[in-house]
Amino acid sequence: MKQFFSLLLVGFLVSYQSNAQKSATYSADVIVYGGTSGAVTAAVQVVKQGKTVLVVSPDKHLGGLSSGGLGFTDTGNKSVIGGLAREFYHRLYMHYEKPEAWEWQKKEEYGNKGQGTPAMDGADRTMWIFEPKVAEKVFEDFVKENNVKIYRDEWLDRKKGLVKKDGKIVSIKTLSGKTFTGKMFIDATYEGDLMAAAGVKYHVGREANSVYNEEWNGIQAGVFQHGHYFKKNISPYKIEGDPKSGLLPYVSAEKIGKNGEGDNKIQAYCFRMCLSMNPDNRIPFAKPAGYDPAKYELLARVYKAGWTETFDKYDPIPNKKTDTNNHGPFSTDFIGQNYDYPEATYERRKEIIKAHEMYQKGLMYYLSNDSNVPQDVRTEMAKWGLPKDEFKDNGGWPHQLYIREARRMIGKEVMTENETLGKKAVNESVGMGSYSLDSHNAQRYVTEDGFVQNEGDIGVHPKTPYAISYGSLVPKKEECQNLLVPVCVSSSHIAYGSIRMEPVFMILGQSAASAAILAIDKNIAVQDVSYADLRGQLLKDKQRLEYVAPAKN
Repeated sequence: MKQFFSLLLVGFLVSYQSNAQKSATYSADVIVYGGTSGAVTAAVQVVKQGKTVLVVSPDKHLGGLSSGGLGFTDTGNKSVIGGLAREFYHRLYMHYEKPEAWEWQKKEEYGNKGQGTPAMDGADRTMWIFEPKVAEKVFEDFVKENNVKIYRDEWLDRKKGLVKKDGKIVSIKTLSGKTFTGKMFIDATYEGDLMAAAGVKYHVGREANSVYNEEWNGIQAGVFQHGHYFKKNISPYKIEGDPKSGLLPYVSAEKIGKNGEGDNKIQAYCFRMCLSMNPDNRIPFAKPAGYDPAKYELLARVYKAGWTETFDKYDPIPNKKTDTNNHGPFSTDFIGQNYDYPEATYERRKEIIKAHEMYQKGLMYYLSNDSNVPQDVRTEMAKWGLPKDEFKDNGGWPHQLYIREARRMIGKEVMTENETLGKKAVNESVGMGSYSLDSHNAQRYVTEDGFVQNEGDIGVHPKTPYAISYGSLVPKKEECQNLLVPVCVSSSHIAYGSIRMEPVFMILGQSAASAAILAIDKNIAVQDVSYADLRGQLLKDKQRLEYVAPAKN
Protein backbone atom coordinates (compact mmCIF):
# COMPACT_ATOMS: atom_id res chain seq x y z
CA MET A 1 0.00 0.00 0.00
CA LYS A 2 2.87 2.34 0.85
CA GLN A 3 4.44 1.65 -2.56
CA PHE A 4 1.09 2.35 -4.25
CA PHE A 5 0.81 5.80 -2.64
CA SER A 6 4.43 6.55 -3.53
CA LEU A 7 3.74 5.76 -7.19
CA LEU A 8 0.56 7.84 -7.04
CA LEU A 9 2.50 10.79 -5.62
CA VAL A 10 5.19 10.49 -8.28
CA GLY A 11 2.53 10.38 -11.00
CA PHE A 12 0.84 13.44 -9.55
CA LEU A 13 4.10 15.38 -9.39
CA VAL A 14 5.01 14.47 -12.99
CA SER A 15 1.54 15.48 -14.15
CA TYR A 16 1.69 18.70 -12.13
CA GLN A 17 5.14 19.56 -13.50
CA SER A 18 4.01 18.83 -17.08
CA ASN A 19 0.91 21.03 -16.73
CA ALA A 20 2.95 23.76 -15.05
CA GLN A 21 5.37 23.78 -17.99
CA LYS A 22 2.51 23.99 -20.44
CA SER A 23 0.87 26.89 -18.60
CA ALA A 24 4.12 28.72 -17.83
CA THR A 25 4.61 32.41 -18.61
CA TYR A 26 7.65 33.63 -20.53
CA SER A 27 8.74 37.24 -20.88
CA ALA A 28 11.06 39.30 -23.07
CA ASP A 29 11.36 42.84 -24.34
CA VAL A 30 10.17 41.73 -27.79
CA ILE A 31 8.01 38.78 -28.77
CA VAL A 32 8.32 37.72 -32.41
CA TYR A 33 5.52 35.52 -33.71
CA GLY A 34 6.47 33.42 -36.73
CA GLY A 35 9.28 31.30 -38.13
CA THR A 36 9.80 33.06 -41.47
CA SER A 37 13.01 34.63 -42.75
CA GLY A 38 11.67 37.98 -41.52
CA ALA A 39 11.07 36.52 -38.05
CA VAL A 40 14.69 35.36 -37.81
CA THR A 41 16.20 38.71 -38.87
CA ALA A 42 13.87 40.55 -36.50
CA ALA A 43 14.94 38.38 -33.56
CA VAL A 44 18.64 38.64 -34.38
CA GLN A 45 18.40 42.42 -34.64
CA VAL A 46 16.77 42.68 -31.22
CA VAL A 47 19.69 40.80 -29.67
CA LYS A 48 22.25 42.85 -31.56
CA GLN A 49 20.72 45.99 -30.06
CA GLY A 50 20.96 44.63 -26.53
CA LYS A 51 17.39 43.66 -25.79
CA THR A 52 15.77 40.31 -25.00
CA VAL A 53 13.63 38.43 -27.49
CA LEU A 54 11.58 35.26 -27.71
CA VAL A 55 10.44 33.72 -31.00
CA VAL A 56 7.09 31.96 -30.84
CA SER A 57 6.96 29.90 -34.03
CA PRO A 58 4.16 27.71 -35.37
CA ASP A 59 6.83 26.28 -37.67
CA LYS A 60 9.34 23.64 -36.65
CA HIS A 61 11.70 24.71 -39.43
CA LEU A 62 13.04 28.27 -39.62
CA GLY A 63 13.16 30.42 -42.74
CA GLY A 64 9.74 30.02 -44.35
CA LEU A 65 10.04 29.89 -48.14
CA SER A 66 13.73 30.80 -48.07
CA SER A 67 14.45 27.37 -46.60
CA GLY A 68 11.29 25.78 -47.99
CA GLY A 69 12.18 25.37 -51.65
CA LEU A 70 12.49 28.91 -52.98
CA GLY A 71 16.20 28.75 -53.71
CA PHE A 72 16.09 30.68 -56.98
CA THR A 73 15.92 34.06 -55.26
CA ASP A 74 13.65 36.82 -56.56
CA THR A 75 16.42 39.36 -56.14
CA GLY A 76 15.25 42.22 -58.29
CA ASN A 77 18.02 44.82 -58.03
CA LYS A 78 20.52 43.26 -55.62
CA SER A 79 22.17 46.62 -54.88
CA VAL A 80 19.27 47.59 -52.58
CA ILE A 81 19.50 44.43 -50.46
CA GLY A 82 21.46 45.25 -47.33
CA GLY A 83 21.72 44.51 -43.62
CA LEU A 84 21.10 41.01 -42.32
CA ALA A 85 19.51 40.01 -45.62
CA ARG A 86 22.79 40.62 -47.43
CA GLU A 87 24.62 38.82 -44.61
CA PHE A 88 22.38 35.81 -45.24
CA TYR A 89 23.32 35.71 -48.93
CA HIS A 90 26.99 36.31 -48.05
CA ARG A 91 26.97 33.29 -45.74
CA LEU A 92 25.53 31.21 -48.53
CA TYR A 93 28.39 32.37 -50.74
CA MET A 94 30.94 31.35 -48.11
CA HIS A 95 29.32 27.92 -47.83
CA TYR A 96 29.55 27.28 -51.56
CA GLU A 97 33.18 28.40 -51.61
CA LYS A 98 34.00 25.19 -49.74
CA PRO A 99 34.79 22.19 -51.97
CA GLU A 100 32.82 19.86 -49.67
CA ALA A 101 29.64 21.87 -50.41
CA TRP A 102 29.61 20.39 -53.92
CA GLU A 103 28.56 16.85 -53.09
CA TRP A 104 26.71 15.89 -56.27
CA GLN A 105 28.47 17.99 -58.89
CA LYS A 106 31.60 20.04 -59.35
CA LYS A 107 31.32 23.76 -58.79
CA GLU A 108 32.41 24.52 -62.35
CA GLU A 109 29.68 22.22 -63.69
CA TYR A 110 26.92 24.18 -62.00
CA GLY A 111 27.02 27.25 -64.21
CA ASN A 112 26.12 30.63 -62.78
CA LYS A 113 22.55 31.33 -63.76
CA GLY A 114 20.53 33.52 -61.41
CA GLN A 115 17.36 35.54 -61.69
CA GLY A 116 18.56 38.82 -63.15
CA THR A 117 21.97 38.43 -61.50
CA PRO A 118 24.71 35.78 -61.46
CA ALA A 119 24.04 33.01 -58.95
CA MET A 120 27.49 33.46 -57.43
CA ASP A 121 28.60 37.06 -57.27
CA GLY A 122 32.33 37.04 -56.57
CA ALA A 123 32.63 40.83 -56.50
CA ASP A 124 30.01 41.23 -53.74
CA ARG A 125 30.67 37.78 -52.25
CA THR A 126 27.00 36.84 -52.30
CA MET A 127 25.19 33.69 -53.44
CA TRP A 128 21.62 34.14 -54.62
CA ILE A 129 20.79 30.55 -55.63
CA PHE A 130 20.96 27.81 -53.02
CA GLU A 131 19.71 24.51 -51.60
CA PRO A 132 16.94 24.56 -48.95
CA LYS A 133 18.96 22.67 -46.35
CA VAL A 134 21.83 25.14 -46.66
CA ALA A 135 19.50 28.10 -46.17
CA GLU A 136 17.97 26.48 -43.10
CA LYS A 137 21.42 25.93 -41.60
CA VAL A 138 22.26 29.62 -42.08
CA PHE A 139 19.08 30.61 -40.23
CA GLU A 140 19.83 28.13 -37.45
CA ASP A 141 23.39 29.54 -37.23
CA PHE A 142 21.97 33.06 -36.89
CA VAL A 143 19.79 31.88 -34.01
CA LYS A 144 22.53 29.87 -32.28
CA GLU A 145 25.17 32.60 -32.52
CA ASN A 146 22.81 35.15 -30.98
CA ASN A 147 21.36 32.79 -28.35
CA VAL A 148 17.83 33.40 -29.61
CA LYS A 149 15.28 31.25 -27.79
CA ILE A 150 12.79 29.65 -30.18
CA TYR A 151 9.54 28.05 -29.05
CA ARG A 152 8.65 25.83 -32.02
CA ASP A 153 5.32 24.28 -32.95
CA GLU A 154 3.56 26.89 -30.81
CA TRP A 155 0.30 28.14 -32.30
CA LEU A 156 -1.44 31.34 -31.25
CA ASP A 157 -4.83 30.81 -29.65
CA ARG A 158 -6.61 33.00 -32.19
CA LYS A 159 -9.92 33.11 -30.31
CA LYS A 160 -8.92 34.06 -26.79
CA GLY A 161 -5.14 34.03 -26.68
CA LEU A 162 -4.39 37.74 -26.94
CA VAL A 163 -4.69 40.18 -24.04
CA LYS A 164 -4.78 43.84 -24.92
CA LYS A 165 -5.00 46.83 -22.59
CA ASP A 166 -5.00 50.56 -23.28
CA GLY A 167 -4.27 50.00 -26.97
CA LYS A 168 -1.31 47.69 -26.35
CA ILE A 169 -0.82 43.95 -26.51
CA VAL A 170 0.02 42.67 -23.03
CA SER A 171 0.45 38.98 -23.79
CA ILE A 172 -0.27 36.18 -26.20
CA LYS A 173 -1.16 32.59 -25.35
CA THR A 174 -0.59 29.52 -27.48
CA LEU A 175 -2.77 26.44 -27.83
CA SER A 176 -0.34 24.47 -25.64
CA GLY A 177 -1.10 26.85 -22.76
CA LYS A 178 2.10 28.91 -22.77
CA THR A 179 1.81 32.67 -22.23
CA PHE A 180 4.29 35.19 -23.61
CA THR A 181 4.47 38.74 -22.34
CA GLY A 182 6.48 41.55 -23.89
CA LYS A 183 6.79 45.27 -24.37
CA MET A 184 6.70 44.98 -28.17
CA PHE A 185 5.28 42.37 -30.54
CA ILE A 186 6.23 41.59 -34.13
CA ASP A 187 3.92 39.54 -36.35
CA ALA A 188 6.27 37.98 -38.92
CA THR A 189 3.92 35.25 -40.20
CA TYR A 190 2.71 34.91 -43.78
CA GLU A 191 -0.89 34.83 -42.52
CA GLY A 192 -1.01 37.77 -40.09
CA ASP A 193 -2.83 35.88 -37.33
CA LEU A 194 -1.39 37.94 -34.48
CA MET A 195 -2.24 41.17 -36.31
CA ALA A 196 -5.82 39.99 -36.82
CA ALA A 197 -6.20 38.85 -33.20
CA ALA A 198 -5.05 42.29 -32.06
CA GLY A 199 -7.99 43.91 -33.84
CA VAL A 200 -5.90 45.59 -36.53
CA LYS A 201 -7.73 46.25 -39.79
CA TYR A 202 -6.61 44.33 -42.85
CA HIS A 203 -7.70 43.35 -46.35
CA VAL A 204 -8.02 39.98 -48.08
CA GLY A 205 -8.41 39.80 -51.84
CA ARG A 206 -7.99 42.34 -54.60
CA GLU A 207 -9.05 45.94 -54.17
CA ALA A 208 -10.83 47.73 -56.97
CA ASN A 209 -8.56 50.07 -58.92
CA SER A 210 -10.70 52.95 -57.70
CA VAL A 211 -9.71 52.41 -54.04
CA TYR A 212 -6.12 53.63 -54.42
CA ASN A 213 -6.27 55.11 -57.92
CA GLU A 214 -4.40 52.17 -59.44
CA GLU A 215 -4.28 50.51 -62.85
CA TRP A 216 -3.14 46.93 -62.19
CA ASN A 217 -5.25 45.94 -59.19
CA GLY A 218 -8.56 44.08 -59.28
CA ILE A 219 -9.74 41.81 -62.08
CA GLN A 220 -7.44 41.79 -65.13
CA ALA A 221 -9.10 39.51 -67.70
CA GLY A 222 -7.30 39.43 -71.03
CA VAL A 223 -4.08 40.81 -69.55
CA PHE A 224 -1.29 38.30 -70.19
CA GLN A 225 2.13 39.46 -69.01
CA HIS A 226 3.69 36.03 -68.56
CA GLY A 227 3.10 32.73 -70.31
CA HIS A 228 0.68 31.39 -67.70
CA TYR A 229 -2.46 31.41 -69.84
CA PHE A 230 -4.18 29.31 -72.48
CA LYS A 231 -2.67 30.52 -75.74
CA LYS A 232 -4.99 28.36 -77.86
CA ASN A 233 -8.71 27.69 -77.61
CA ILE A 234 -9.22 24.82 -75.16
CA SER A 235 -12.66 23.48 -74.23
CA PRO A 236 -13.36 23.48 -70.48
CA TYR A 237 -16.05 20.80 -70.72
CA LYS A 238 -15.82 17.09 -69.92
CA ILE A 239 -16.99 16.38 -73.46
CA GLU A 240 -15.19 18.88 -75.63
CA GLY A 241 -17.54 21.59 -76.88
CA ASP A 242 -20.52 20.29 -74.87
CA PRO A 243 -21.53 22.58 -71.96
CA LYS A 244 -24.16 20.05 -70.84
CA SER A 245 -21.43 17.55 -70.01
CA GLY A 246 -20.21 19.74 -67.15
CA LEU A 247 -16.94 21.47 -66.42
CA LEU A 248 -13.59 19.78 -66.04
CA PRO A 249 -11.94 19.85 -62.59
CA TYR A 250 -10.44 23.17 -61.47
CA VAL A 251 -12.53 25.33 -63.83
CA SER A 252 -14.87 27.77 -62.10
CA ALA A 253 -18.50 28.14 -63.15
CA GLU A 254 -18.56 31.66 -61.69
CA LYS A 255 -18.97 34.47 -64.19
CA ILE A 256 -16.04 36.84 -64.28
CA GLY A 257 -16.52 40.44 -63.18
CA LYS A 258 -15.47 43.61 -64.94
CA ASN A 259 -11.81 44.57 -65.24
CA GLY A 260 -10.67 46.81 -62.43
CA GLU A 261 -13.32 45.59 -59.98
CA GLY A 262 -12.25 44.17 -56.66
CA ASP A 263 -13.06 40.68 -55.41
CA ASN A 264 -12.23 38.23 -52.62
CA LYS A 265 -9.84 36.19 -54.74
CA ILE A 266 -6.15 35.80 -53.99
CA GLN A 267 -3.28 34.70 -56.19
CA ALA A 268 -2.61 30.97 -56.36
CA TYR A 269 -0.37 29.02 -53.99
CA CYS A 270 1.95 26.11 -54.77
CA PHE A 271 4.87 24.21 -53.31
CA ARG A 272 8.26 25.26 -54.62
CA MET A 273 9.54 21.75 -55.18
CA CYS A 274 13.22 21.00 -54.92
CA LEU A 275 13.85 18.23 -57.46
CA SER A 276 16.93 16.11 -58.07
CA MET A 277 18.17 14.54 -61.30
CA ASN A 278 20.91 12.56 -59.56
CA PRO A 279 20.04 8.82 -59.53
CA ASP A 280 21.86 8.47 -56.19
CA ASN A 281 19.86 11.30 -54.62
CA ARG A 282 16.43 10.82 -56.15
CA ILE A 283 13.09 9.58 -54.85
CA PRO A 284 10.82 8.60 -57.79
CA PHE A 285 7.42 10.27 -58.01
CA ALA A 286 4.93 7.95 -56.33
CA LYS A 287 1.21 7.68 -57.03
CA PRO A 288 -0.48 9.72 -54.27
CA ALA A 289 -3.57 8.57 -52.38
CA GLY A 290 -6.76 9.36 -54.26
CA TYR A 291 -4.93 9.92 -57.54
CA ASP A 292 -7.31 10.47 -60.47
CA PRO A 293 -5.83 11.19 -63.91
CA ALA A 294 -9.13 12.79 -64.98
CA LYS A 295 -8.24 15.75 -62.77
CA TYR A 296 -5.47 16.61 -65.24
CA GLU A 297 -7.50 16.38 -68.45
CA LEU A 298 -7.04 20.10 -69.09
CA LEU A 299 -3.29 19.57 -69.21
CA ALA A 300 -3.76 16.70 -71.67
CA ARG A 301 -5.63 19.10 -73.95
CA VAL A 302 -2.91 21.72 -73.58
CA TYR A 303 -0.32 19.17 -74.74
CA LYS A 304 -2.60 18.12 -77.57
CA ALA A 305 -2.68 21.77 -78.70
CA GLY A 306 1.11 21.74 -79.03
CA TRP A 307 2.42 23.18 -75.75
CA THR A 308 6.13 22.39 -75.18
CA GLU A 309 7.23 24.42 -72.12
CA THR A 310 7.07 21.78 -69.37
CA PHE A 311 10.61 22.28 -68.09
CA ASP A 312 10.96 26.05 -68.50
CA LYS A 313 10.90 26.72 -64.74
CA TYR A 314 13.10 23.86 -63.55
CA ASP A 315 15.60 26.45 -62.39
CA PRO A 316 18.97 24.95 -61.45
CA ILE A 317 20.32 25.22 -57.93
CA PRO A 318 23.57 23.59 -56.74
CA ASN A 319 24.14 19.85 -56.69
CA LYS A 320 21.95 18.85 -59.65
CA LYS A 321 18.75 20.09 -58.05
CA THR A 322 16.08 22.61 -58.98
CA ASP A 323 13.75 25.18 -57.57
CA THR A 324 10.73 24.14 -59.65
CA ASN A 325 8.07 26.82 -60.00
CA ASN A 326 4.73 27.14 -61.74
CA HIS A 327 4.86 27.67 -65.50
CA GLY A 328 2.20 27.65 -68.19
CA PRO A 329 -1.61 27.51 -68.30
CA PHE A 330 -1.94 24.37 -66.14
CA SER A 331 0.92 23.77 -63.73
CA THR A 332 1.82 23.61 -60.05
CA ASP A 333 -0.28 26.65 -59.08
CA PHE A 334 -3.54 25.29 -57.64
CA ILE A 335 -5.66 28.12 -59.01
CA GLY A 336 -8.82 29.06 -57.12
CA GLN A 337 -8.33 26.57 -54.29
CA ASN A 338 -7.03 28.94 -51.61
CA TYR A 339 -9.61 31.72 -51.24
CA ASP A 340 -10.57 30.80 -47.68
CA TYR A 341 -7.03 30.12 -46.48
CA PRO A 342 -6.23 33.53 -44.88
CA GLU A 343 -9.22 33.49 -42.51
CA ALA A 344 -9.51 29.70 -42.14
CA THR A 345 -9.14 27.78 -38.89
CA TYR A 346 -5.93 25.86 -38.35
CA GLU A 347 -7.79 22.63 -39.16
CA ARG A 348 -9.14 24.02 -42.42
CA ARG A 349 -5.71 25.39 -43.38
CA LYS A 350 -4.22 21.93 -42.91
CA GLU A 351 -6.87 20.59 -45.28
CA ILE A 352 -6.04 23.25 -47.88
CA ILE A 353 -2.31 22.56 -47.57
CA LYS A 354 -2.89 18.83 -47.93
CA ALA A 355 -5.10 19.39 -50.98
CA HIS A 356 -2.30 21.42 -52.60
CA GLU A 357 0.18 18.66 -51.80
CA MET A 358 -2.03 15.93 -53.27
CA TYR A 359 -2.78 18.00 -56.38
CA GLN A 360 0.89 18.68 -57.01
CA LYS A 361 2.08 15.14 -56.25
CA GLY A 362 -0.65 13.88 -58.57
CA LEU A 363 0.52 16.28 -61.26
CA MET A 364 4.09 15.02 -61.05
CA TYR A 365 2.93 11.40 -61.22
CA TYR A 366 0.70 12.25 -64.18
CA LEU A 367 3.56 13.93 -66.04
CA SER A 368 5.74 10.89 -65.44
CA ASN A 369 3.27 8.15 -66.36
CA ASP A 370 0.15 9.11 -68.27
CA SER A 371 -0.09 8.22 -71.95
CA ASN A 372 -1.76 11.59 -72.67
CA VAL A 373 1.57 13.25 -71.81
CA PRO A 374 3.97 13.36 -74.79
CA GLN A 375 6.60 10.63 -74.69
CA ASP A 376 9.50 13.11 -74.73
CA VAL A 377 8.10 14.76 -71.58
CA ARG A 378 7.66 11.40 -69.82
CA THR A 379 11.20 10.42 -70.79
CA GLU A 380 12.61 13.63 -69.34
CA MET A 381 10.44 13.35 -66.20
CA ALA A 382 11.93 9.92 -65.56
CA LYS A 383 15.22 11.68 -64.81
CA TRP A 384 13.66 13.69 -61.95
CA GLY A 385 12.46 12.99 -58.44
CA LEU A 386 12.35 14.41 -54.94
CA PRO A 387 15.76 14.79 -53.26
CA LYS A 388 16.75 12.31 -50.58
CA ASP A 389 18.90 14.91 -48.81
CA GLU A 390 16.27 17.66 -48.50
CA PHE A 391 13.24 17.83 -46.17
CA LYS A 392 14.31 14.48 -44.71
CA ASP A 393 11.53 14.51 -42.10
CA ASN A 394 8.92 14.95 -44.86
CA GLY A 395 9.97 12.45 -47.53
CA GLY A 396 11.71 15.08 -49.65
CA TRP A 397 8.56 17.25 -49.85
CA PRO A 398 8.79 20.95 -48.84
CA HIS A 399 7.48 21.77 -45.38
CA GLN A 400 6.20 25.22 -46.39
CA LEU A 401 3.38 26.00 -48.82
CA TYR A 402 4.06 29.14 -50.85
CA ILE A 403 1.62 31.56 -49.23
CA ARG A 404 2.08 34.25 -51.84
CA GLU A 405 -0.49 36.49 -50.22
CA ALA A 406 -2.94 36.25 -47.32
CA ARG A 407 -4.01 39.12 -45.09
CA ARG A 408 -2.55 42.56 -45.73
CA MET A 409 -2.67 45.19 -43.01
CA ILE A 410 -4.40 48.52 -43.61
CA GLY A 411 -1.89 50.49 -41.58
CA LYS A 412 -0.75 54.01 -40.90
CA GLU A 413 0.27 54.22 -44.57
CA VAL A 414 -0.58 51.95 -47.50
CA MET A 415 1.95 51.09 -50.19
CA THR A 416 0.28 51.06 -53.62
CA GLU A 417 1.40 50.72 -57.22
CA ASN A 418 1.79 54.49 -57.27
CA GLU A 419 4.67 54.28 -54.80
CA THR A 420 6.22 51.14 -56.27
CA LEU A 421 6.13 52.50 -59.82
CA GLY A 422 7.59 55.84 -58.80
CA LYS A 423 4.44 57.93 -59.33
CA LYS A 424 4.37 59.02 -55.67
CA ALA A 425 7.29 59.72 -53.37
CA VAL A 426 7.83 57.60 -50.26
CA ASN A 427 8.83 59.23 -47.00
CA GLU A 428 10.60 57.49 -44.12
CA SER A 429 12.21 54.61 -46.01
CA VAL A 430 12.97 51.49 -43.96
CA GLY A 431 14.11 49.35 -46.88
CA MET A 432 13.67 48.96 -50.60
CA GLY A 433 11.96 46.72 -53.10
CA SER A 434 12.66 46.37 -56.79
CA TYR A 435 11.04 43.18 -58.14
CA SER A 436 8.20 43.41 -60.64
CA LEU A 437 4.63 43.81 -59.42
CA ASP A 438 4.08 40.08 -59.75
CA SER A 439 0.71 38.44 -59.16
CA HIS A 440 -0.03 34.86 -60.10
CA ASN A 441 -3.39 33.83 -61.49
CA ALA A 442 -6.39 34.16 -59.21
CA GLN A 443 -9.05 32.29 -61.17
CA ARG A 444 -9.70 29.90 -64.05
CA TYR A 445 -12.99 30.61 -65.81
CA VAL A 446 -15.02 30.07 -68.98
CA THR A 447 -14.89 32.90 -71.51
CA GLU A 448 -17.98 34.21 -73.28
CA ASP A 449 -17.07 32.20 -76.37
CA GLY A 450 -16.91 28.98 -74.36
CA PHE A 451 -13.20 28.39 -73.81
CA VAL A 452 -11.11 28.10 -70.65
CA GLN A 453 -8.85 30.93 -69.55
CA ASN A 454 -6.83 32.05 -66.52
CA GLU A 455 -6.97 35.52 -64.97
CA GLY A 456 -4.87 37.53 -62.56
CA ASP A 457 -1.31 36.98 -63.78
CA ILE A 458 0.42 40.38 -63.74
CA GLY A 459 4.07 41.39 -64.14
CA VAL A 460 4.73 45.14 -64.23
CA HIS A 461 8.34 46.25 -63.78
CA PRO A 462 9.27 49.35 -61.74
CA LYS A 463 11.71 51.57 -63.60
CA THR A 464 13.91 51.85 -60.53
CA PRO A 465 13.96 50.40 -57.01
CA TYR A 466 11.49 52.05 -54.62
CA ALA A 467 11.44 52.83 -50.90
CA ILE A 468 9.08 51.10 -48.47
CA SER A 469 7.64 53.43 -45.84
CA TYR A 470 7.87 52.93 -42.10
CA GLY A 471 4.13 53.68 -41.93
CA SER A 472 3.43 50.47 -43.83
CA LEU A 473 4.91 48.40 -40.97
CA VAL A 474 2.69 49.81 -38.22
CA PRO A 475 -1.06 49.80 -37.59
CA LYS A 476 -3.07 52.94 -37.03
CA LYS A 477 -2.32 54.22 -33.55
CA GLU A 478 -5.89 53.83 -32.31
CA GLU A 479 -5.78 50.11 -33.20
CA CYS A 480 -2.52 49.00 -31.57
CA GLN A 481 0.54 50.85 -30.28
CA ASN A 482 3.11 48.09 -29.77
CA LEU A 483 2.81 45.91 -32.84
CA LEU A 484 4.89 45.85 -36.04
CA VAL A 485 4.02 43.80 -39.14
CA PRO A 486 6.95 43.29 -41.57
CA VAL A 487 5.45 40.46 -43.67
CA CYS A 488 1.70 41.15 -44.01
CA VAL A 489 2.64 44.78 -44.61
CA SER A 490 0.17 47.53 -45.33
CA SER A 491 -0.14 47.48 -49.10
CA SER A 492 -2.55 46.98 -51.94
CA HIS A 493 -2.77 43.59 -53.63
CA ILE A 494 -0.73 44.64 -56.64
CA ALA A 495 1.95 46.52 -54.67
CA TYR A 496 2.31 43.46 -52.46
CA GLY A 497 3.10 41.52 -55.63
CA SER A 498 6.50 43.22 -55.54
CA ILE A 499 7.02 43.67 -51.80
CA ARG A 500 6.34 40.00 -51.02
CA MET A 501 9.85 38.81 -51.89
CA GLU A 502 11.95 36.93 -49.33
CA PRO A 503 14.90 39.39 -49.28
CA VAL A 504 12.43 42.20 -48.60
CA PHE A 505 10.85 40.30 -45.70
CA MET A 506 14.31 39.93 -44.15
CA ILE A 507 14.98 43.64 -44.62
CA LEU A 508 11.65 44.68 -43.13
CA GLY A 509 11.98 42.21 -40.24
CA GLN A 510 15.26 43.83 -39.25
CA SER A 511 13.85 47.34 -39.61
CA ALA A 512 10.77 46.46 -37.56
CA ALA A 513 13.00 45.20 -34.75
CA SER A 514 15.05 48.41 -34.71
CA ALA A 515 11.85 50.44 -34.47
CA ALA A 516 10.61 48.24 -31.63
CA ILE A 517 13.82 48.88 -29.66
CA LEU A 518 13.48 52.64 -30.10
CA ALA A 519 9.86 52.50 -28.92
CA ILE A 520 10.96 50.58 -25.81
CA ASP A 521 13.83 52.94 -25.02
CA LYS A 522 11.64 56.04 -25.37
CA ASN A 523 8.56 54.39 -23.84
CA ILE A 524 6.45 55.49 -26.79
CA ALA A 525 4.06 53.99 -29.32
CA VAL A 526 5.61 52.53 -32.46
CA GLN A 527 3.73 55.19 -34.45
CA ASP A 528 5.65 57.90 -32.55
CA VAL A 529 9.17 56.60 -33.20
CA SER A 530 11.48 59.32 -34.47
CA TYR A 531 12.35 58.52 -38.05
CA ALA A 532 15.65 60.37 -37.70
CA ASP A 533 16.64 58.02 -34.90
CA LEU A 534 15.42 54.96 -36.77
CA ARG A 535 17.18 55.97 -39.95
CA GLY A 536 20.44 56.40 -38.06
CA GLN A 537 20.21 52.88 -36.66
CA LEU A 538 19.29 51.34 -40.02
CA LEU A 539 22.20 53.01 -41.79
CA LYS A 540 24.52 51.91 -38.99
CA ASP A 541 23.38 48.35 -39.69
CA LYS A 542 24.05 48.77 -43.44
CA GLN A 543 20.45 48.79 -44.57
CA ARG A 544 19.90 50.32 -48.02
CA LEU A 545 17.32 53.11 -47.84
CA GLU A 546 17.80 54.92 -51.14
CA TYR A 547 18.70 53.83 -54.61
CA VAL A 548 21.84 55.28 -56.13
CA ALA A 549 22.01 54.60 -59.85
CA PRO A 550 25.39 53.36 -61.06
CA ALA A 551 27.51 56.01 -62.71
CA LYS A 552 27.49 55.93 -66.50
CA ASN A 553 30.87 55.51 -68.19
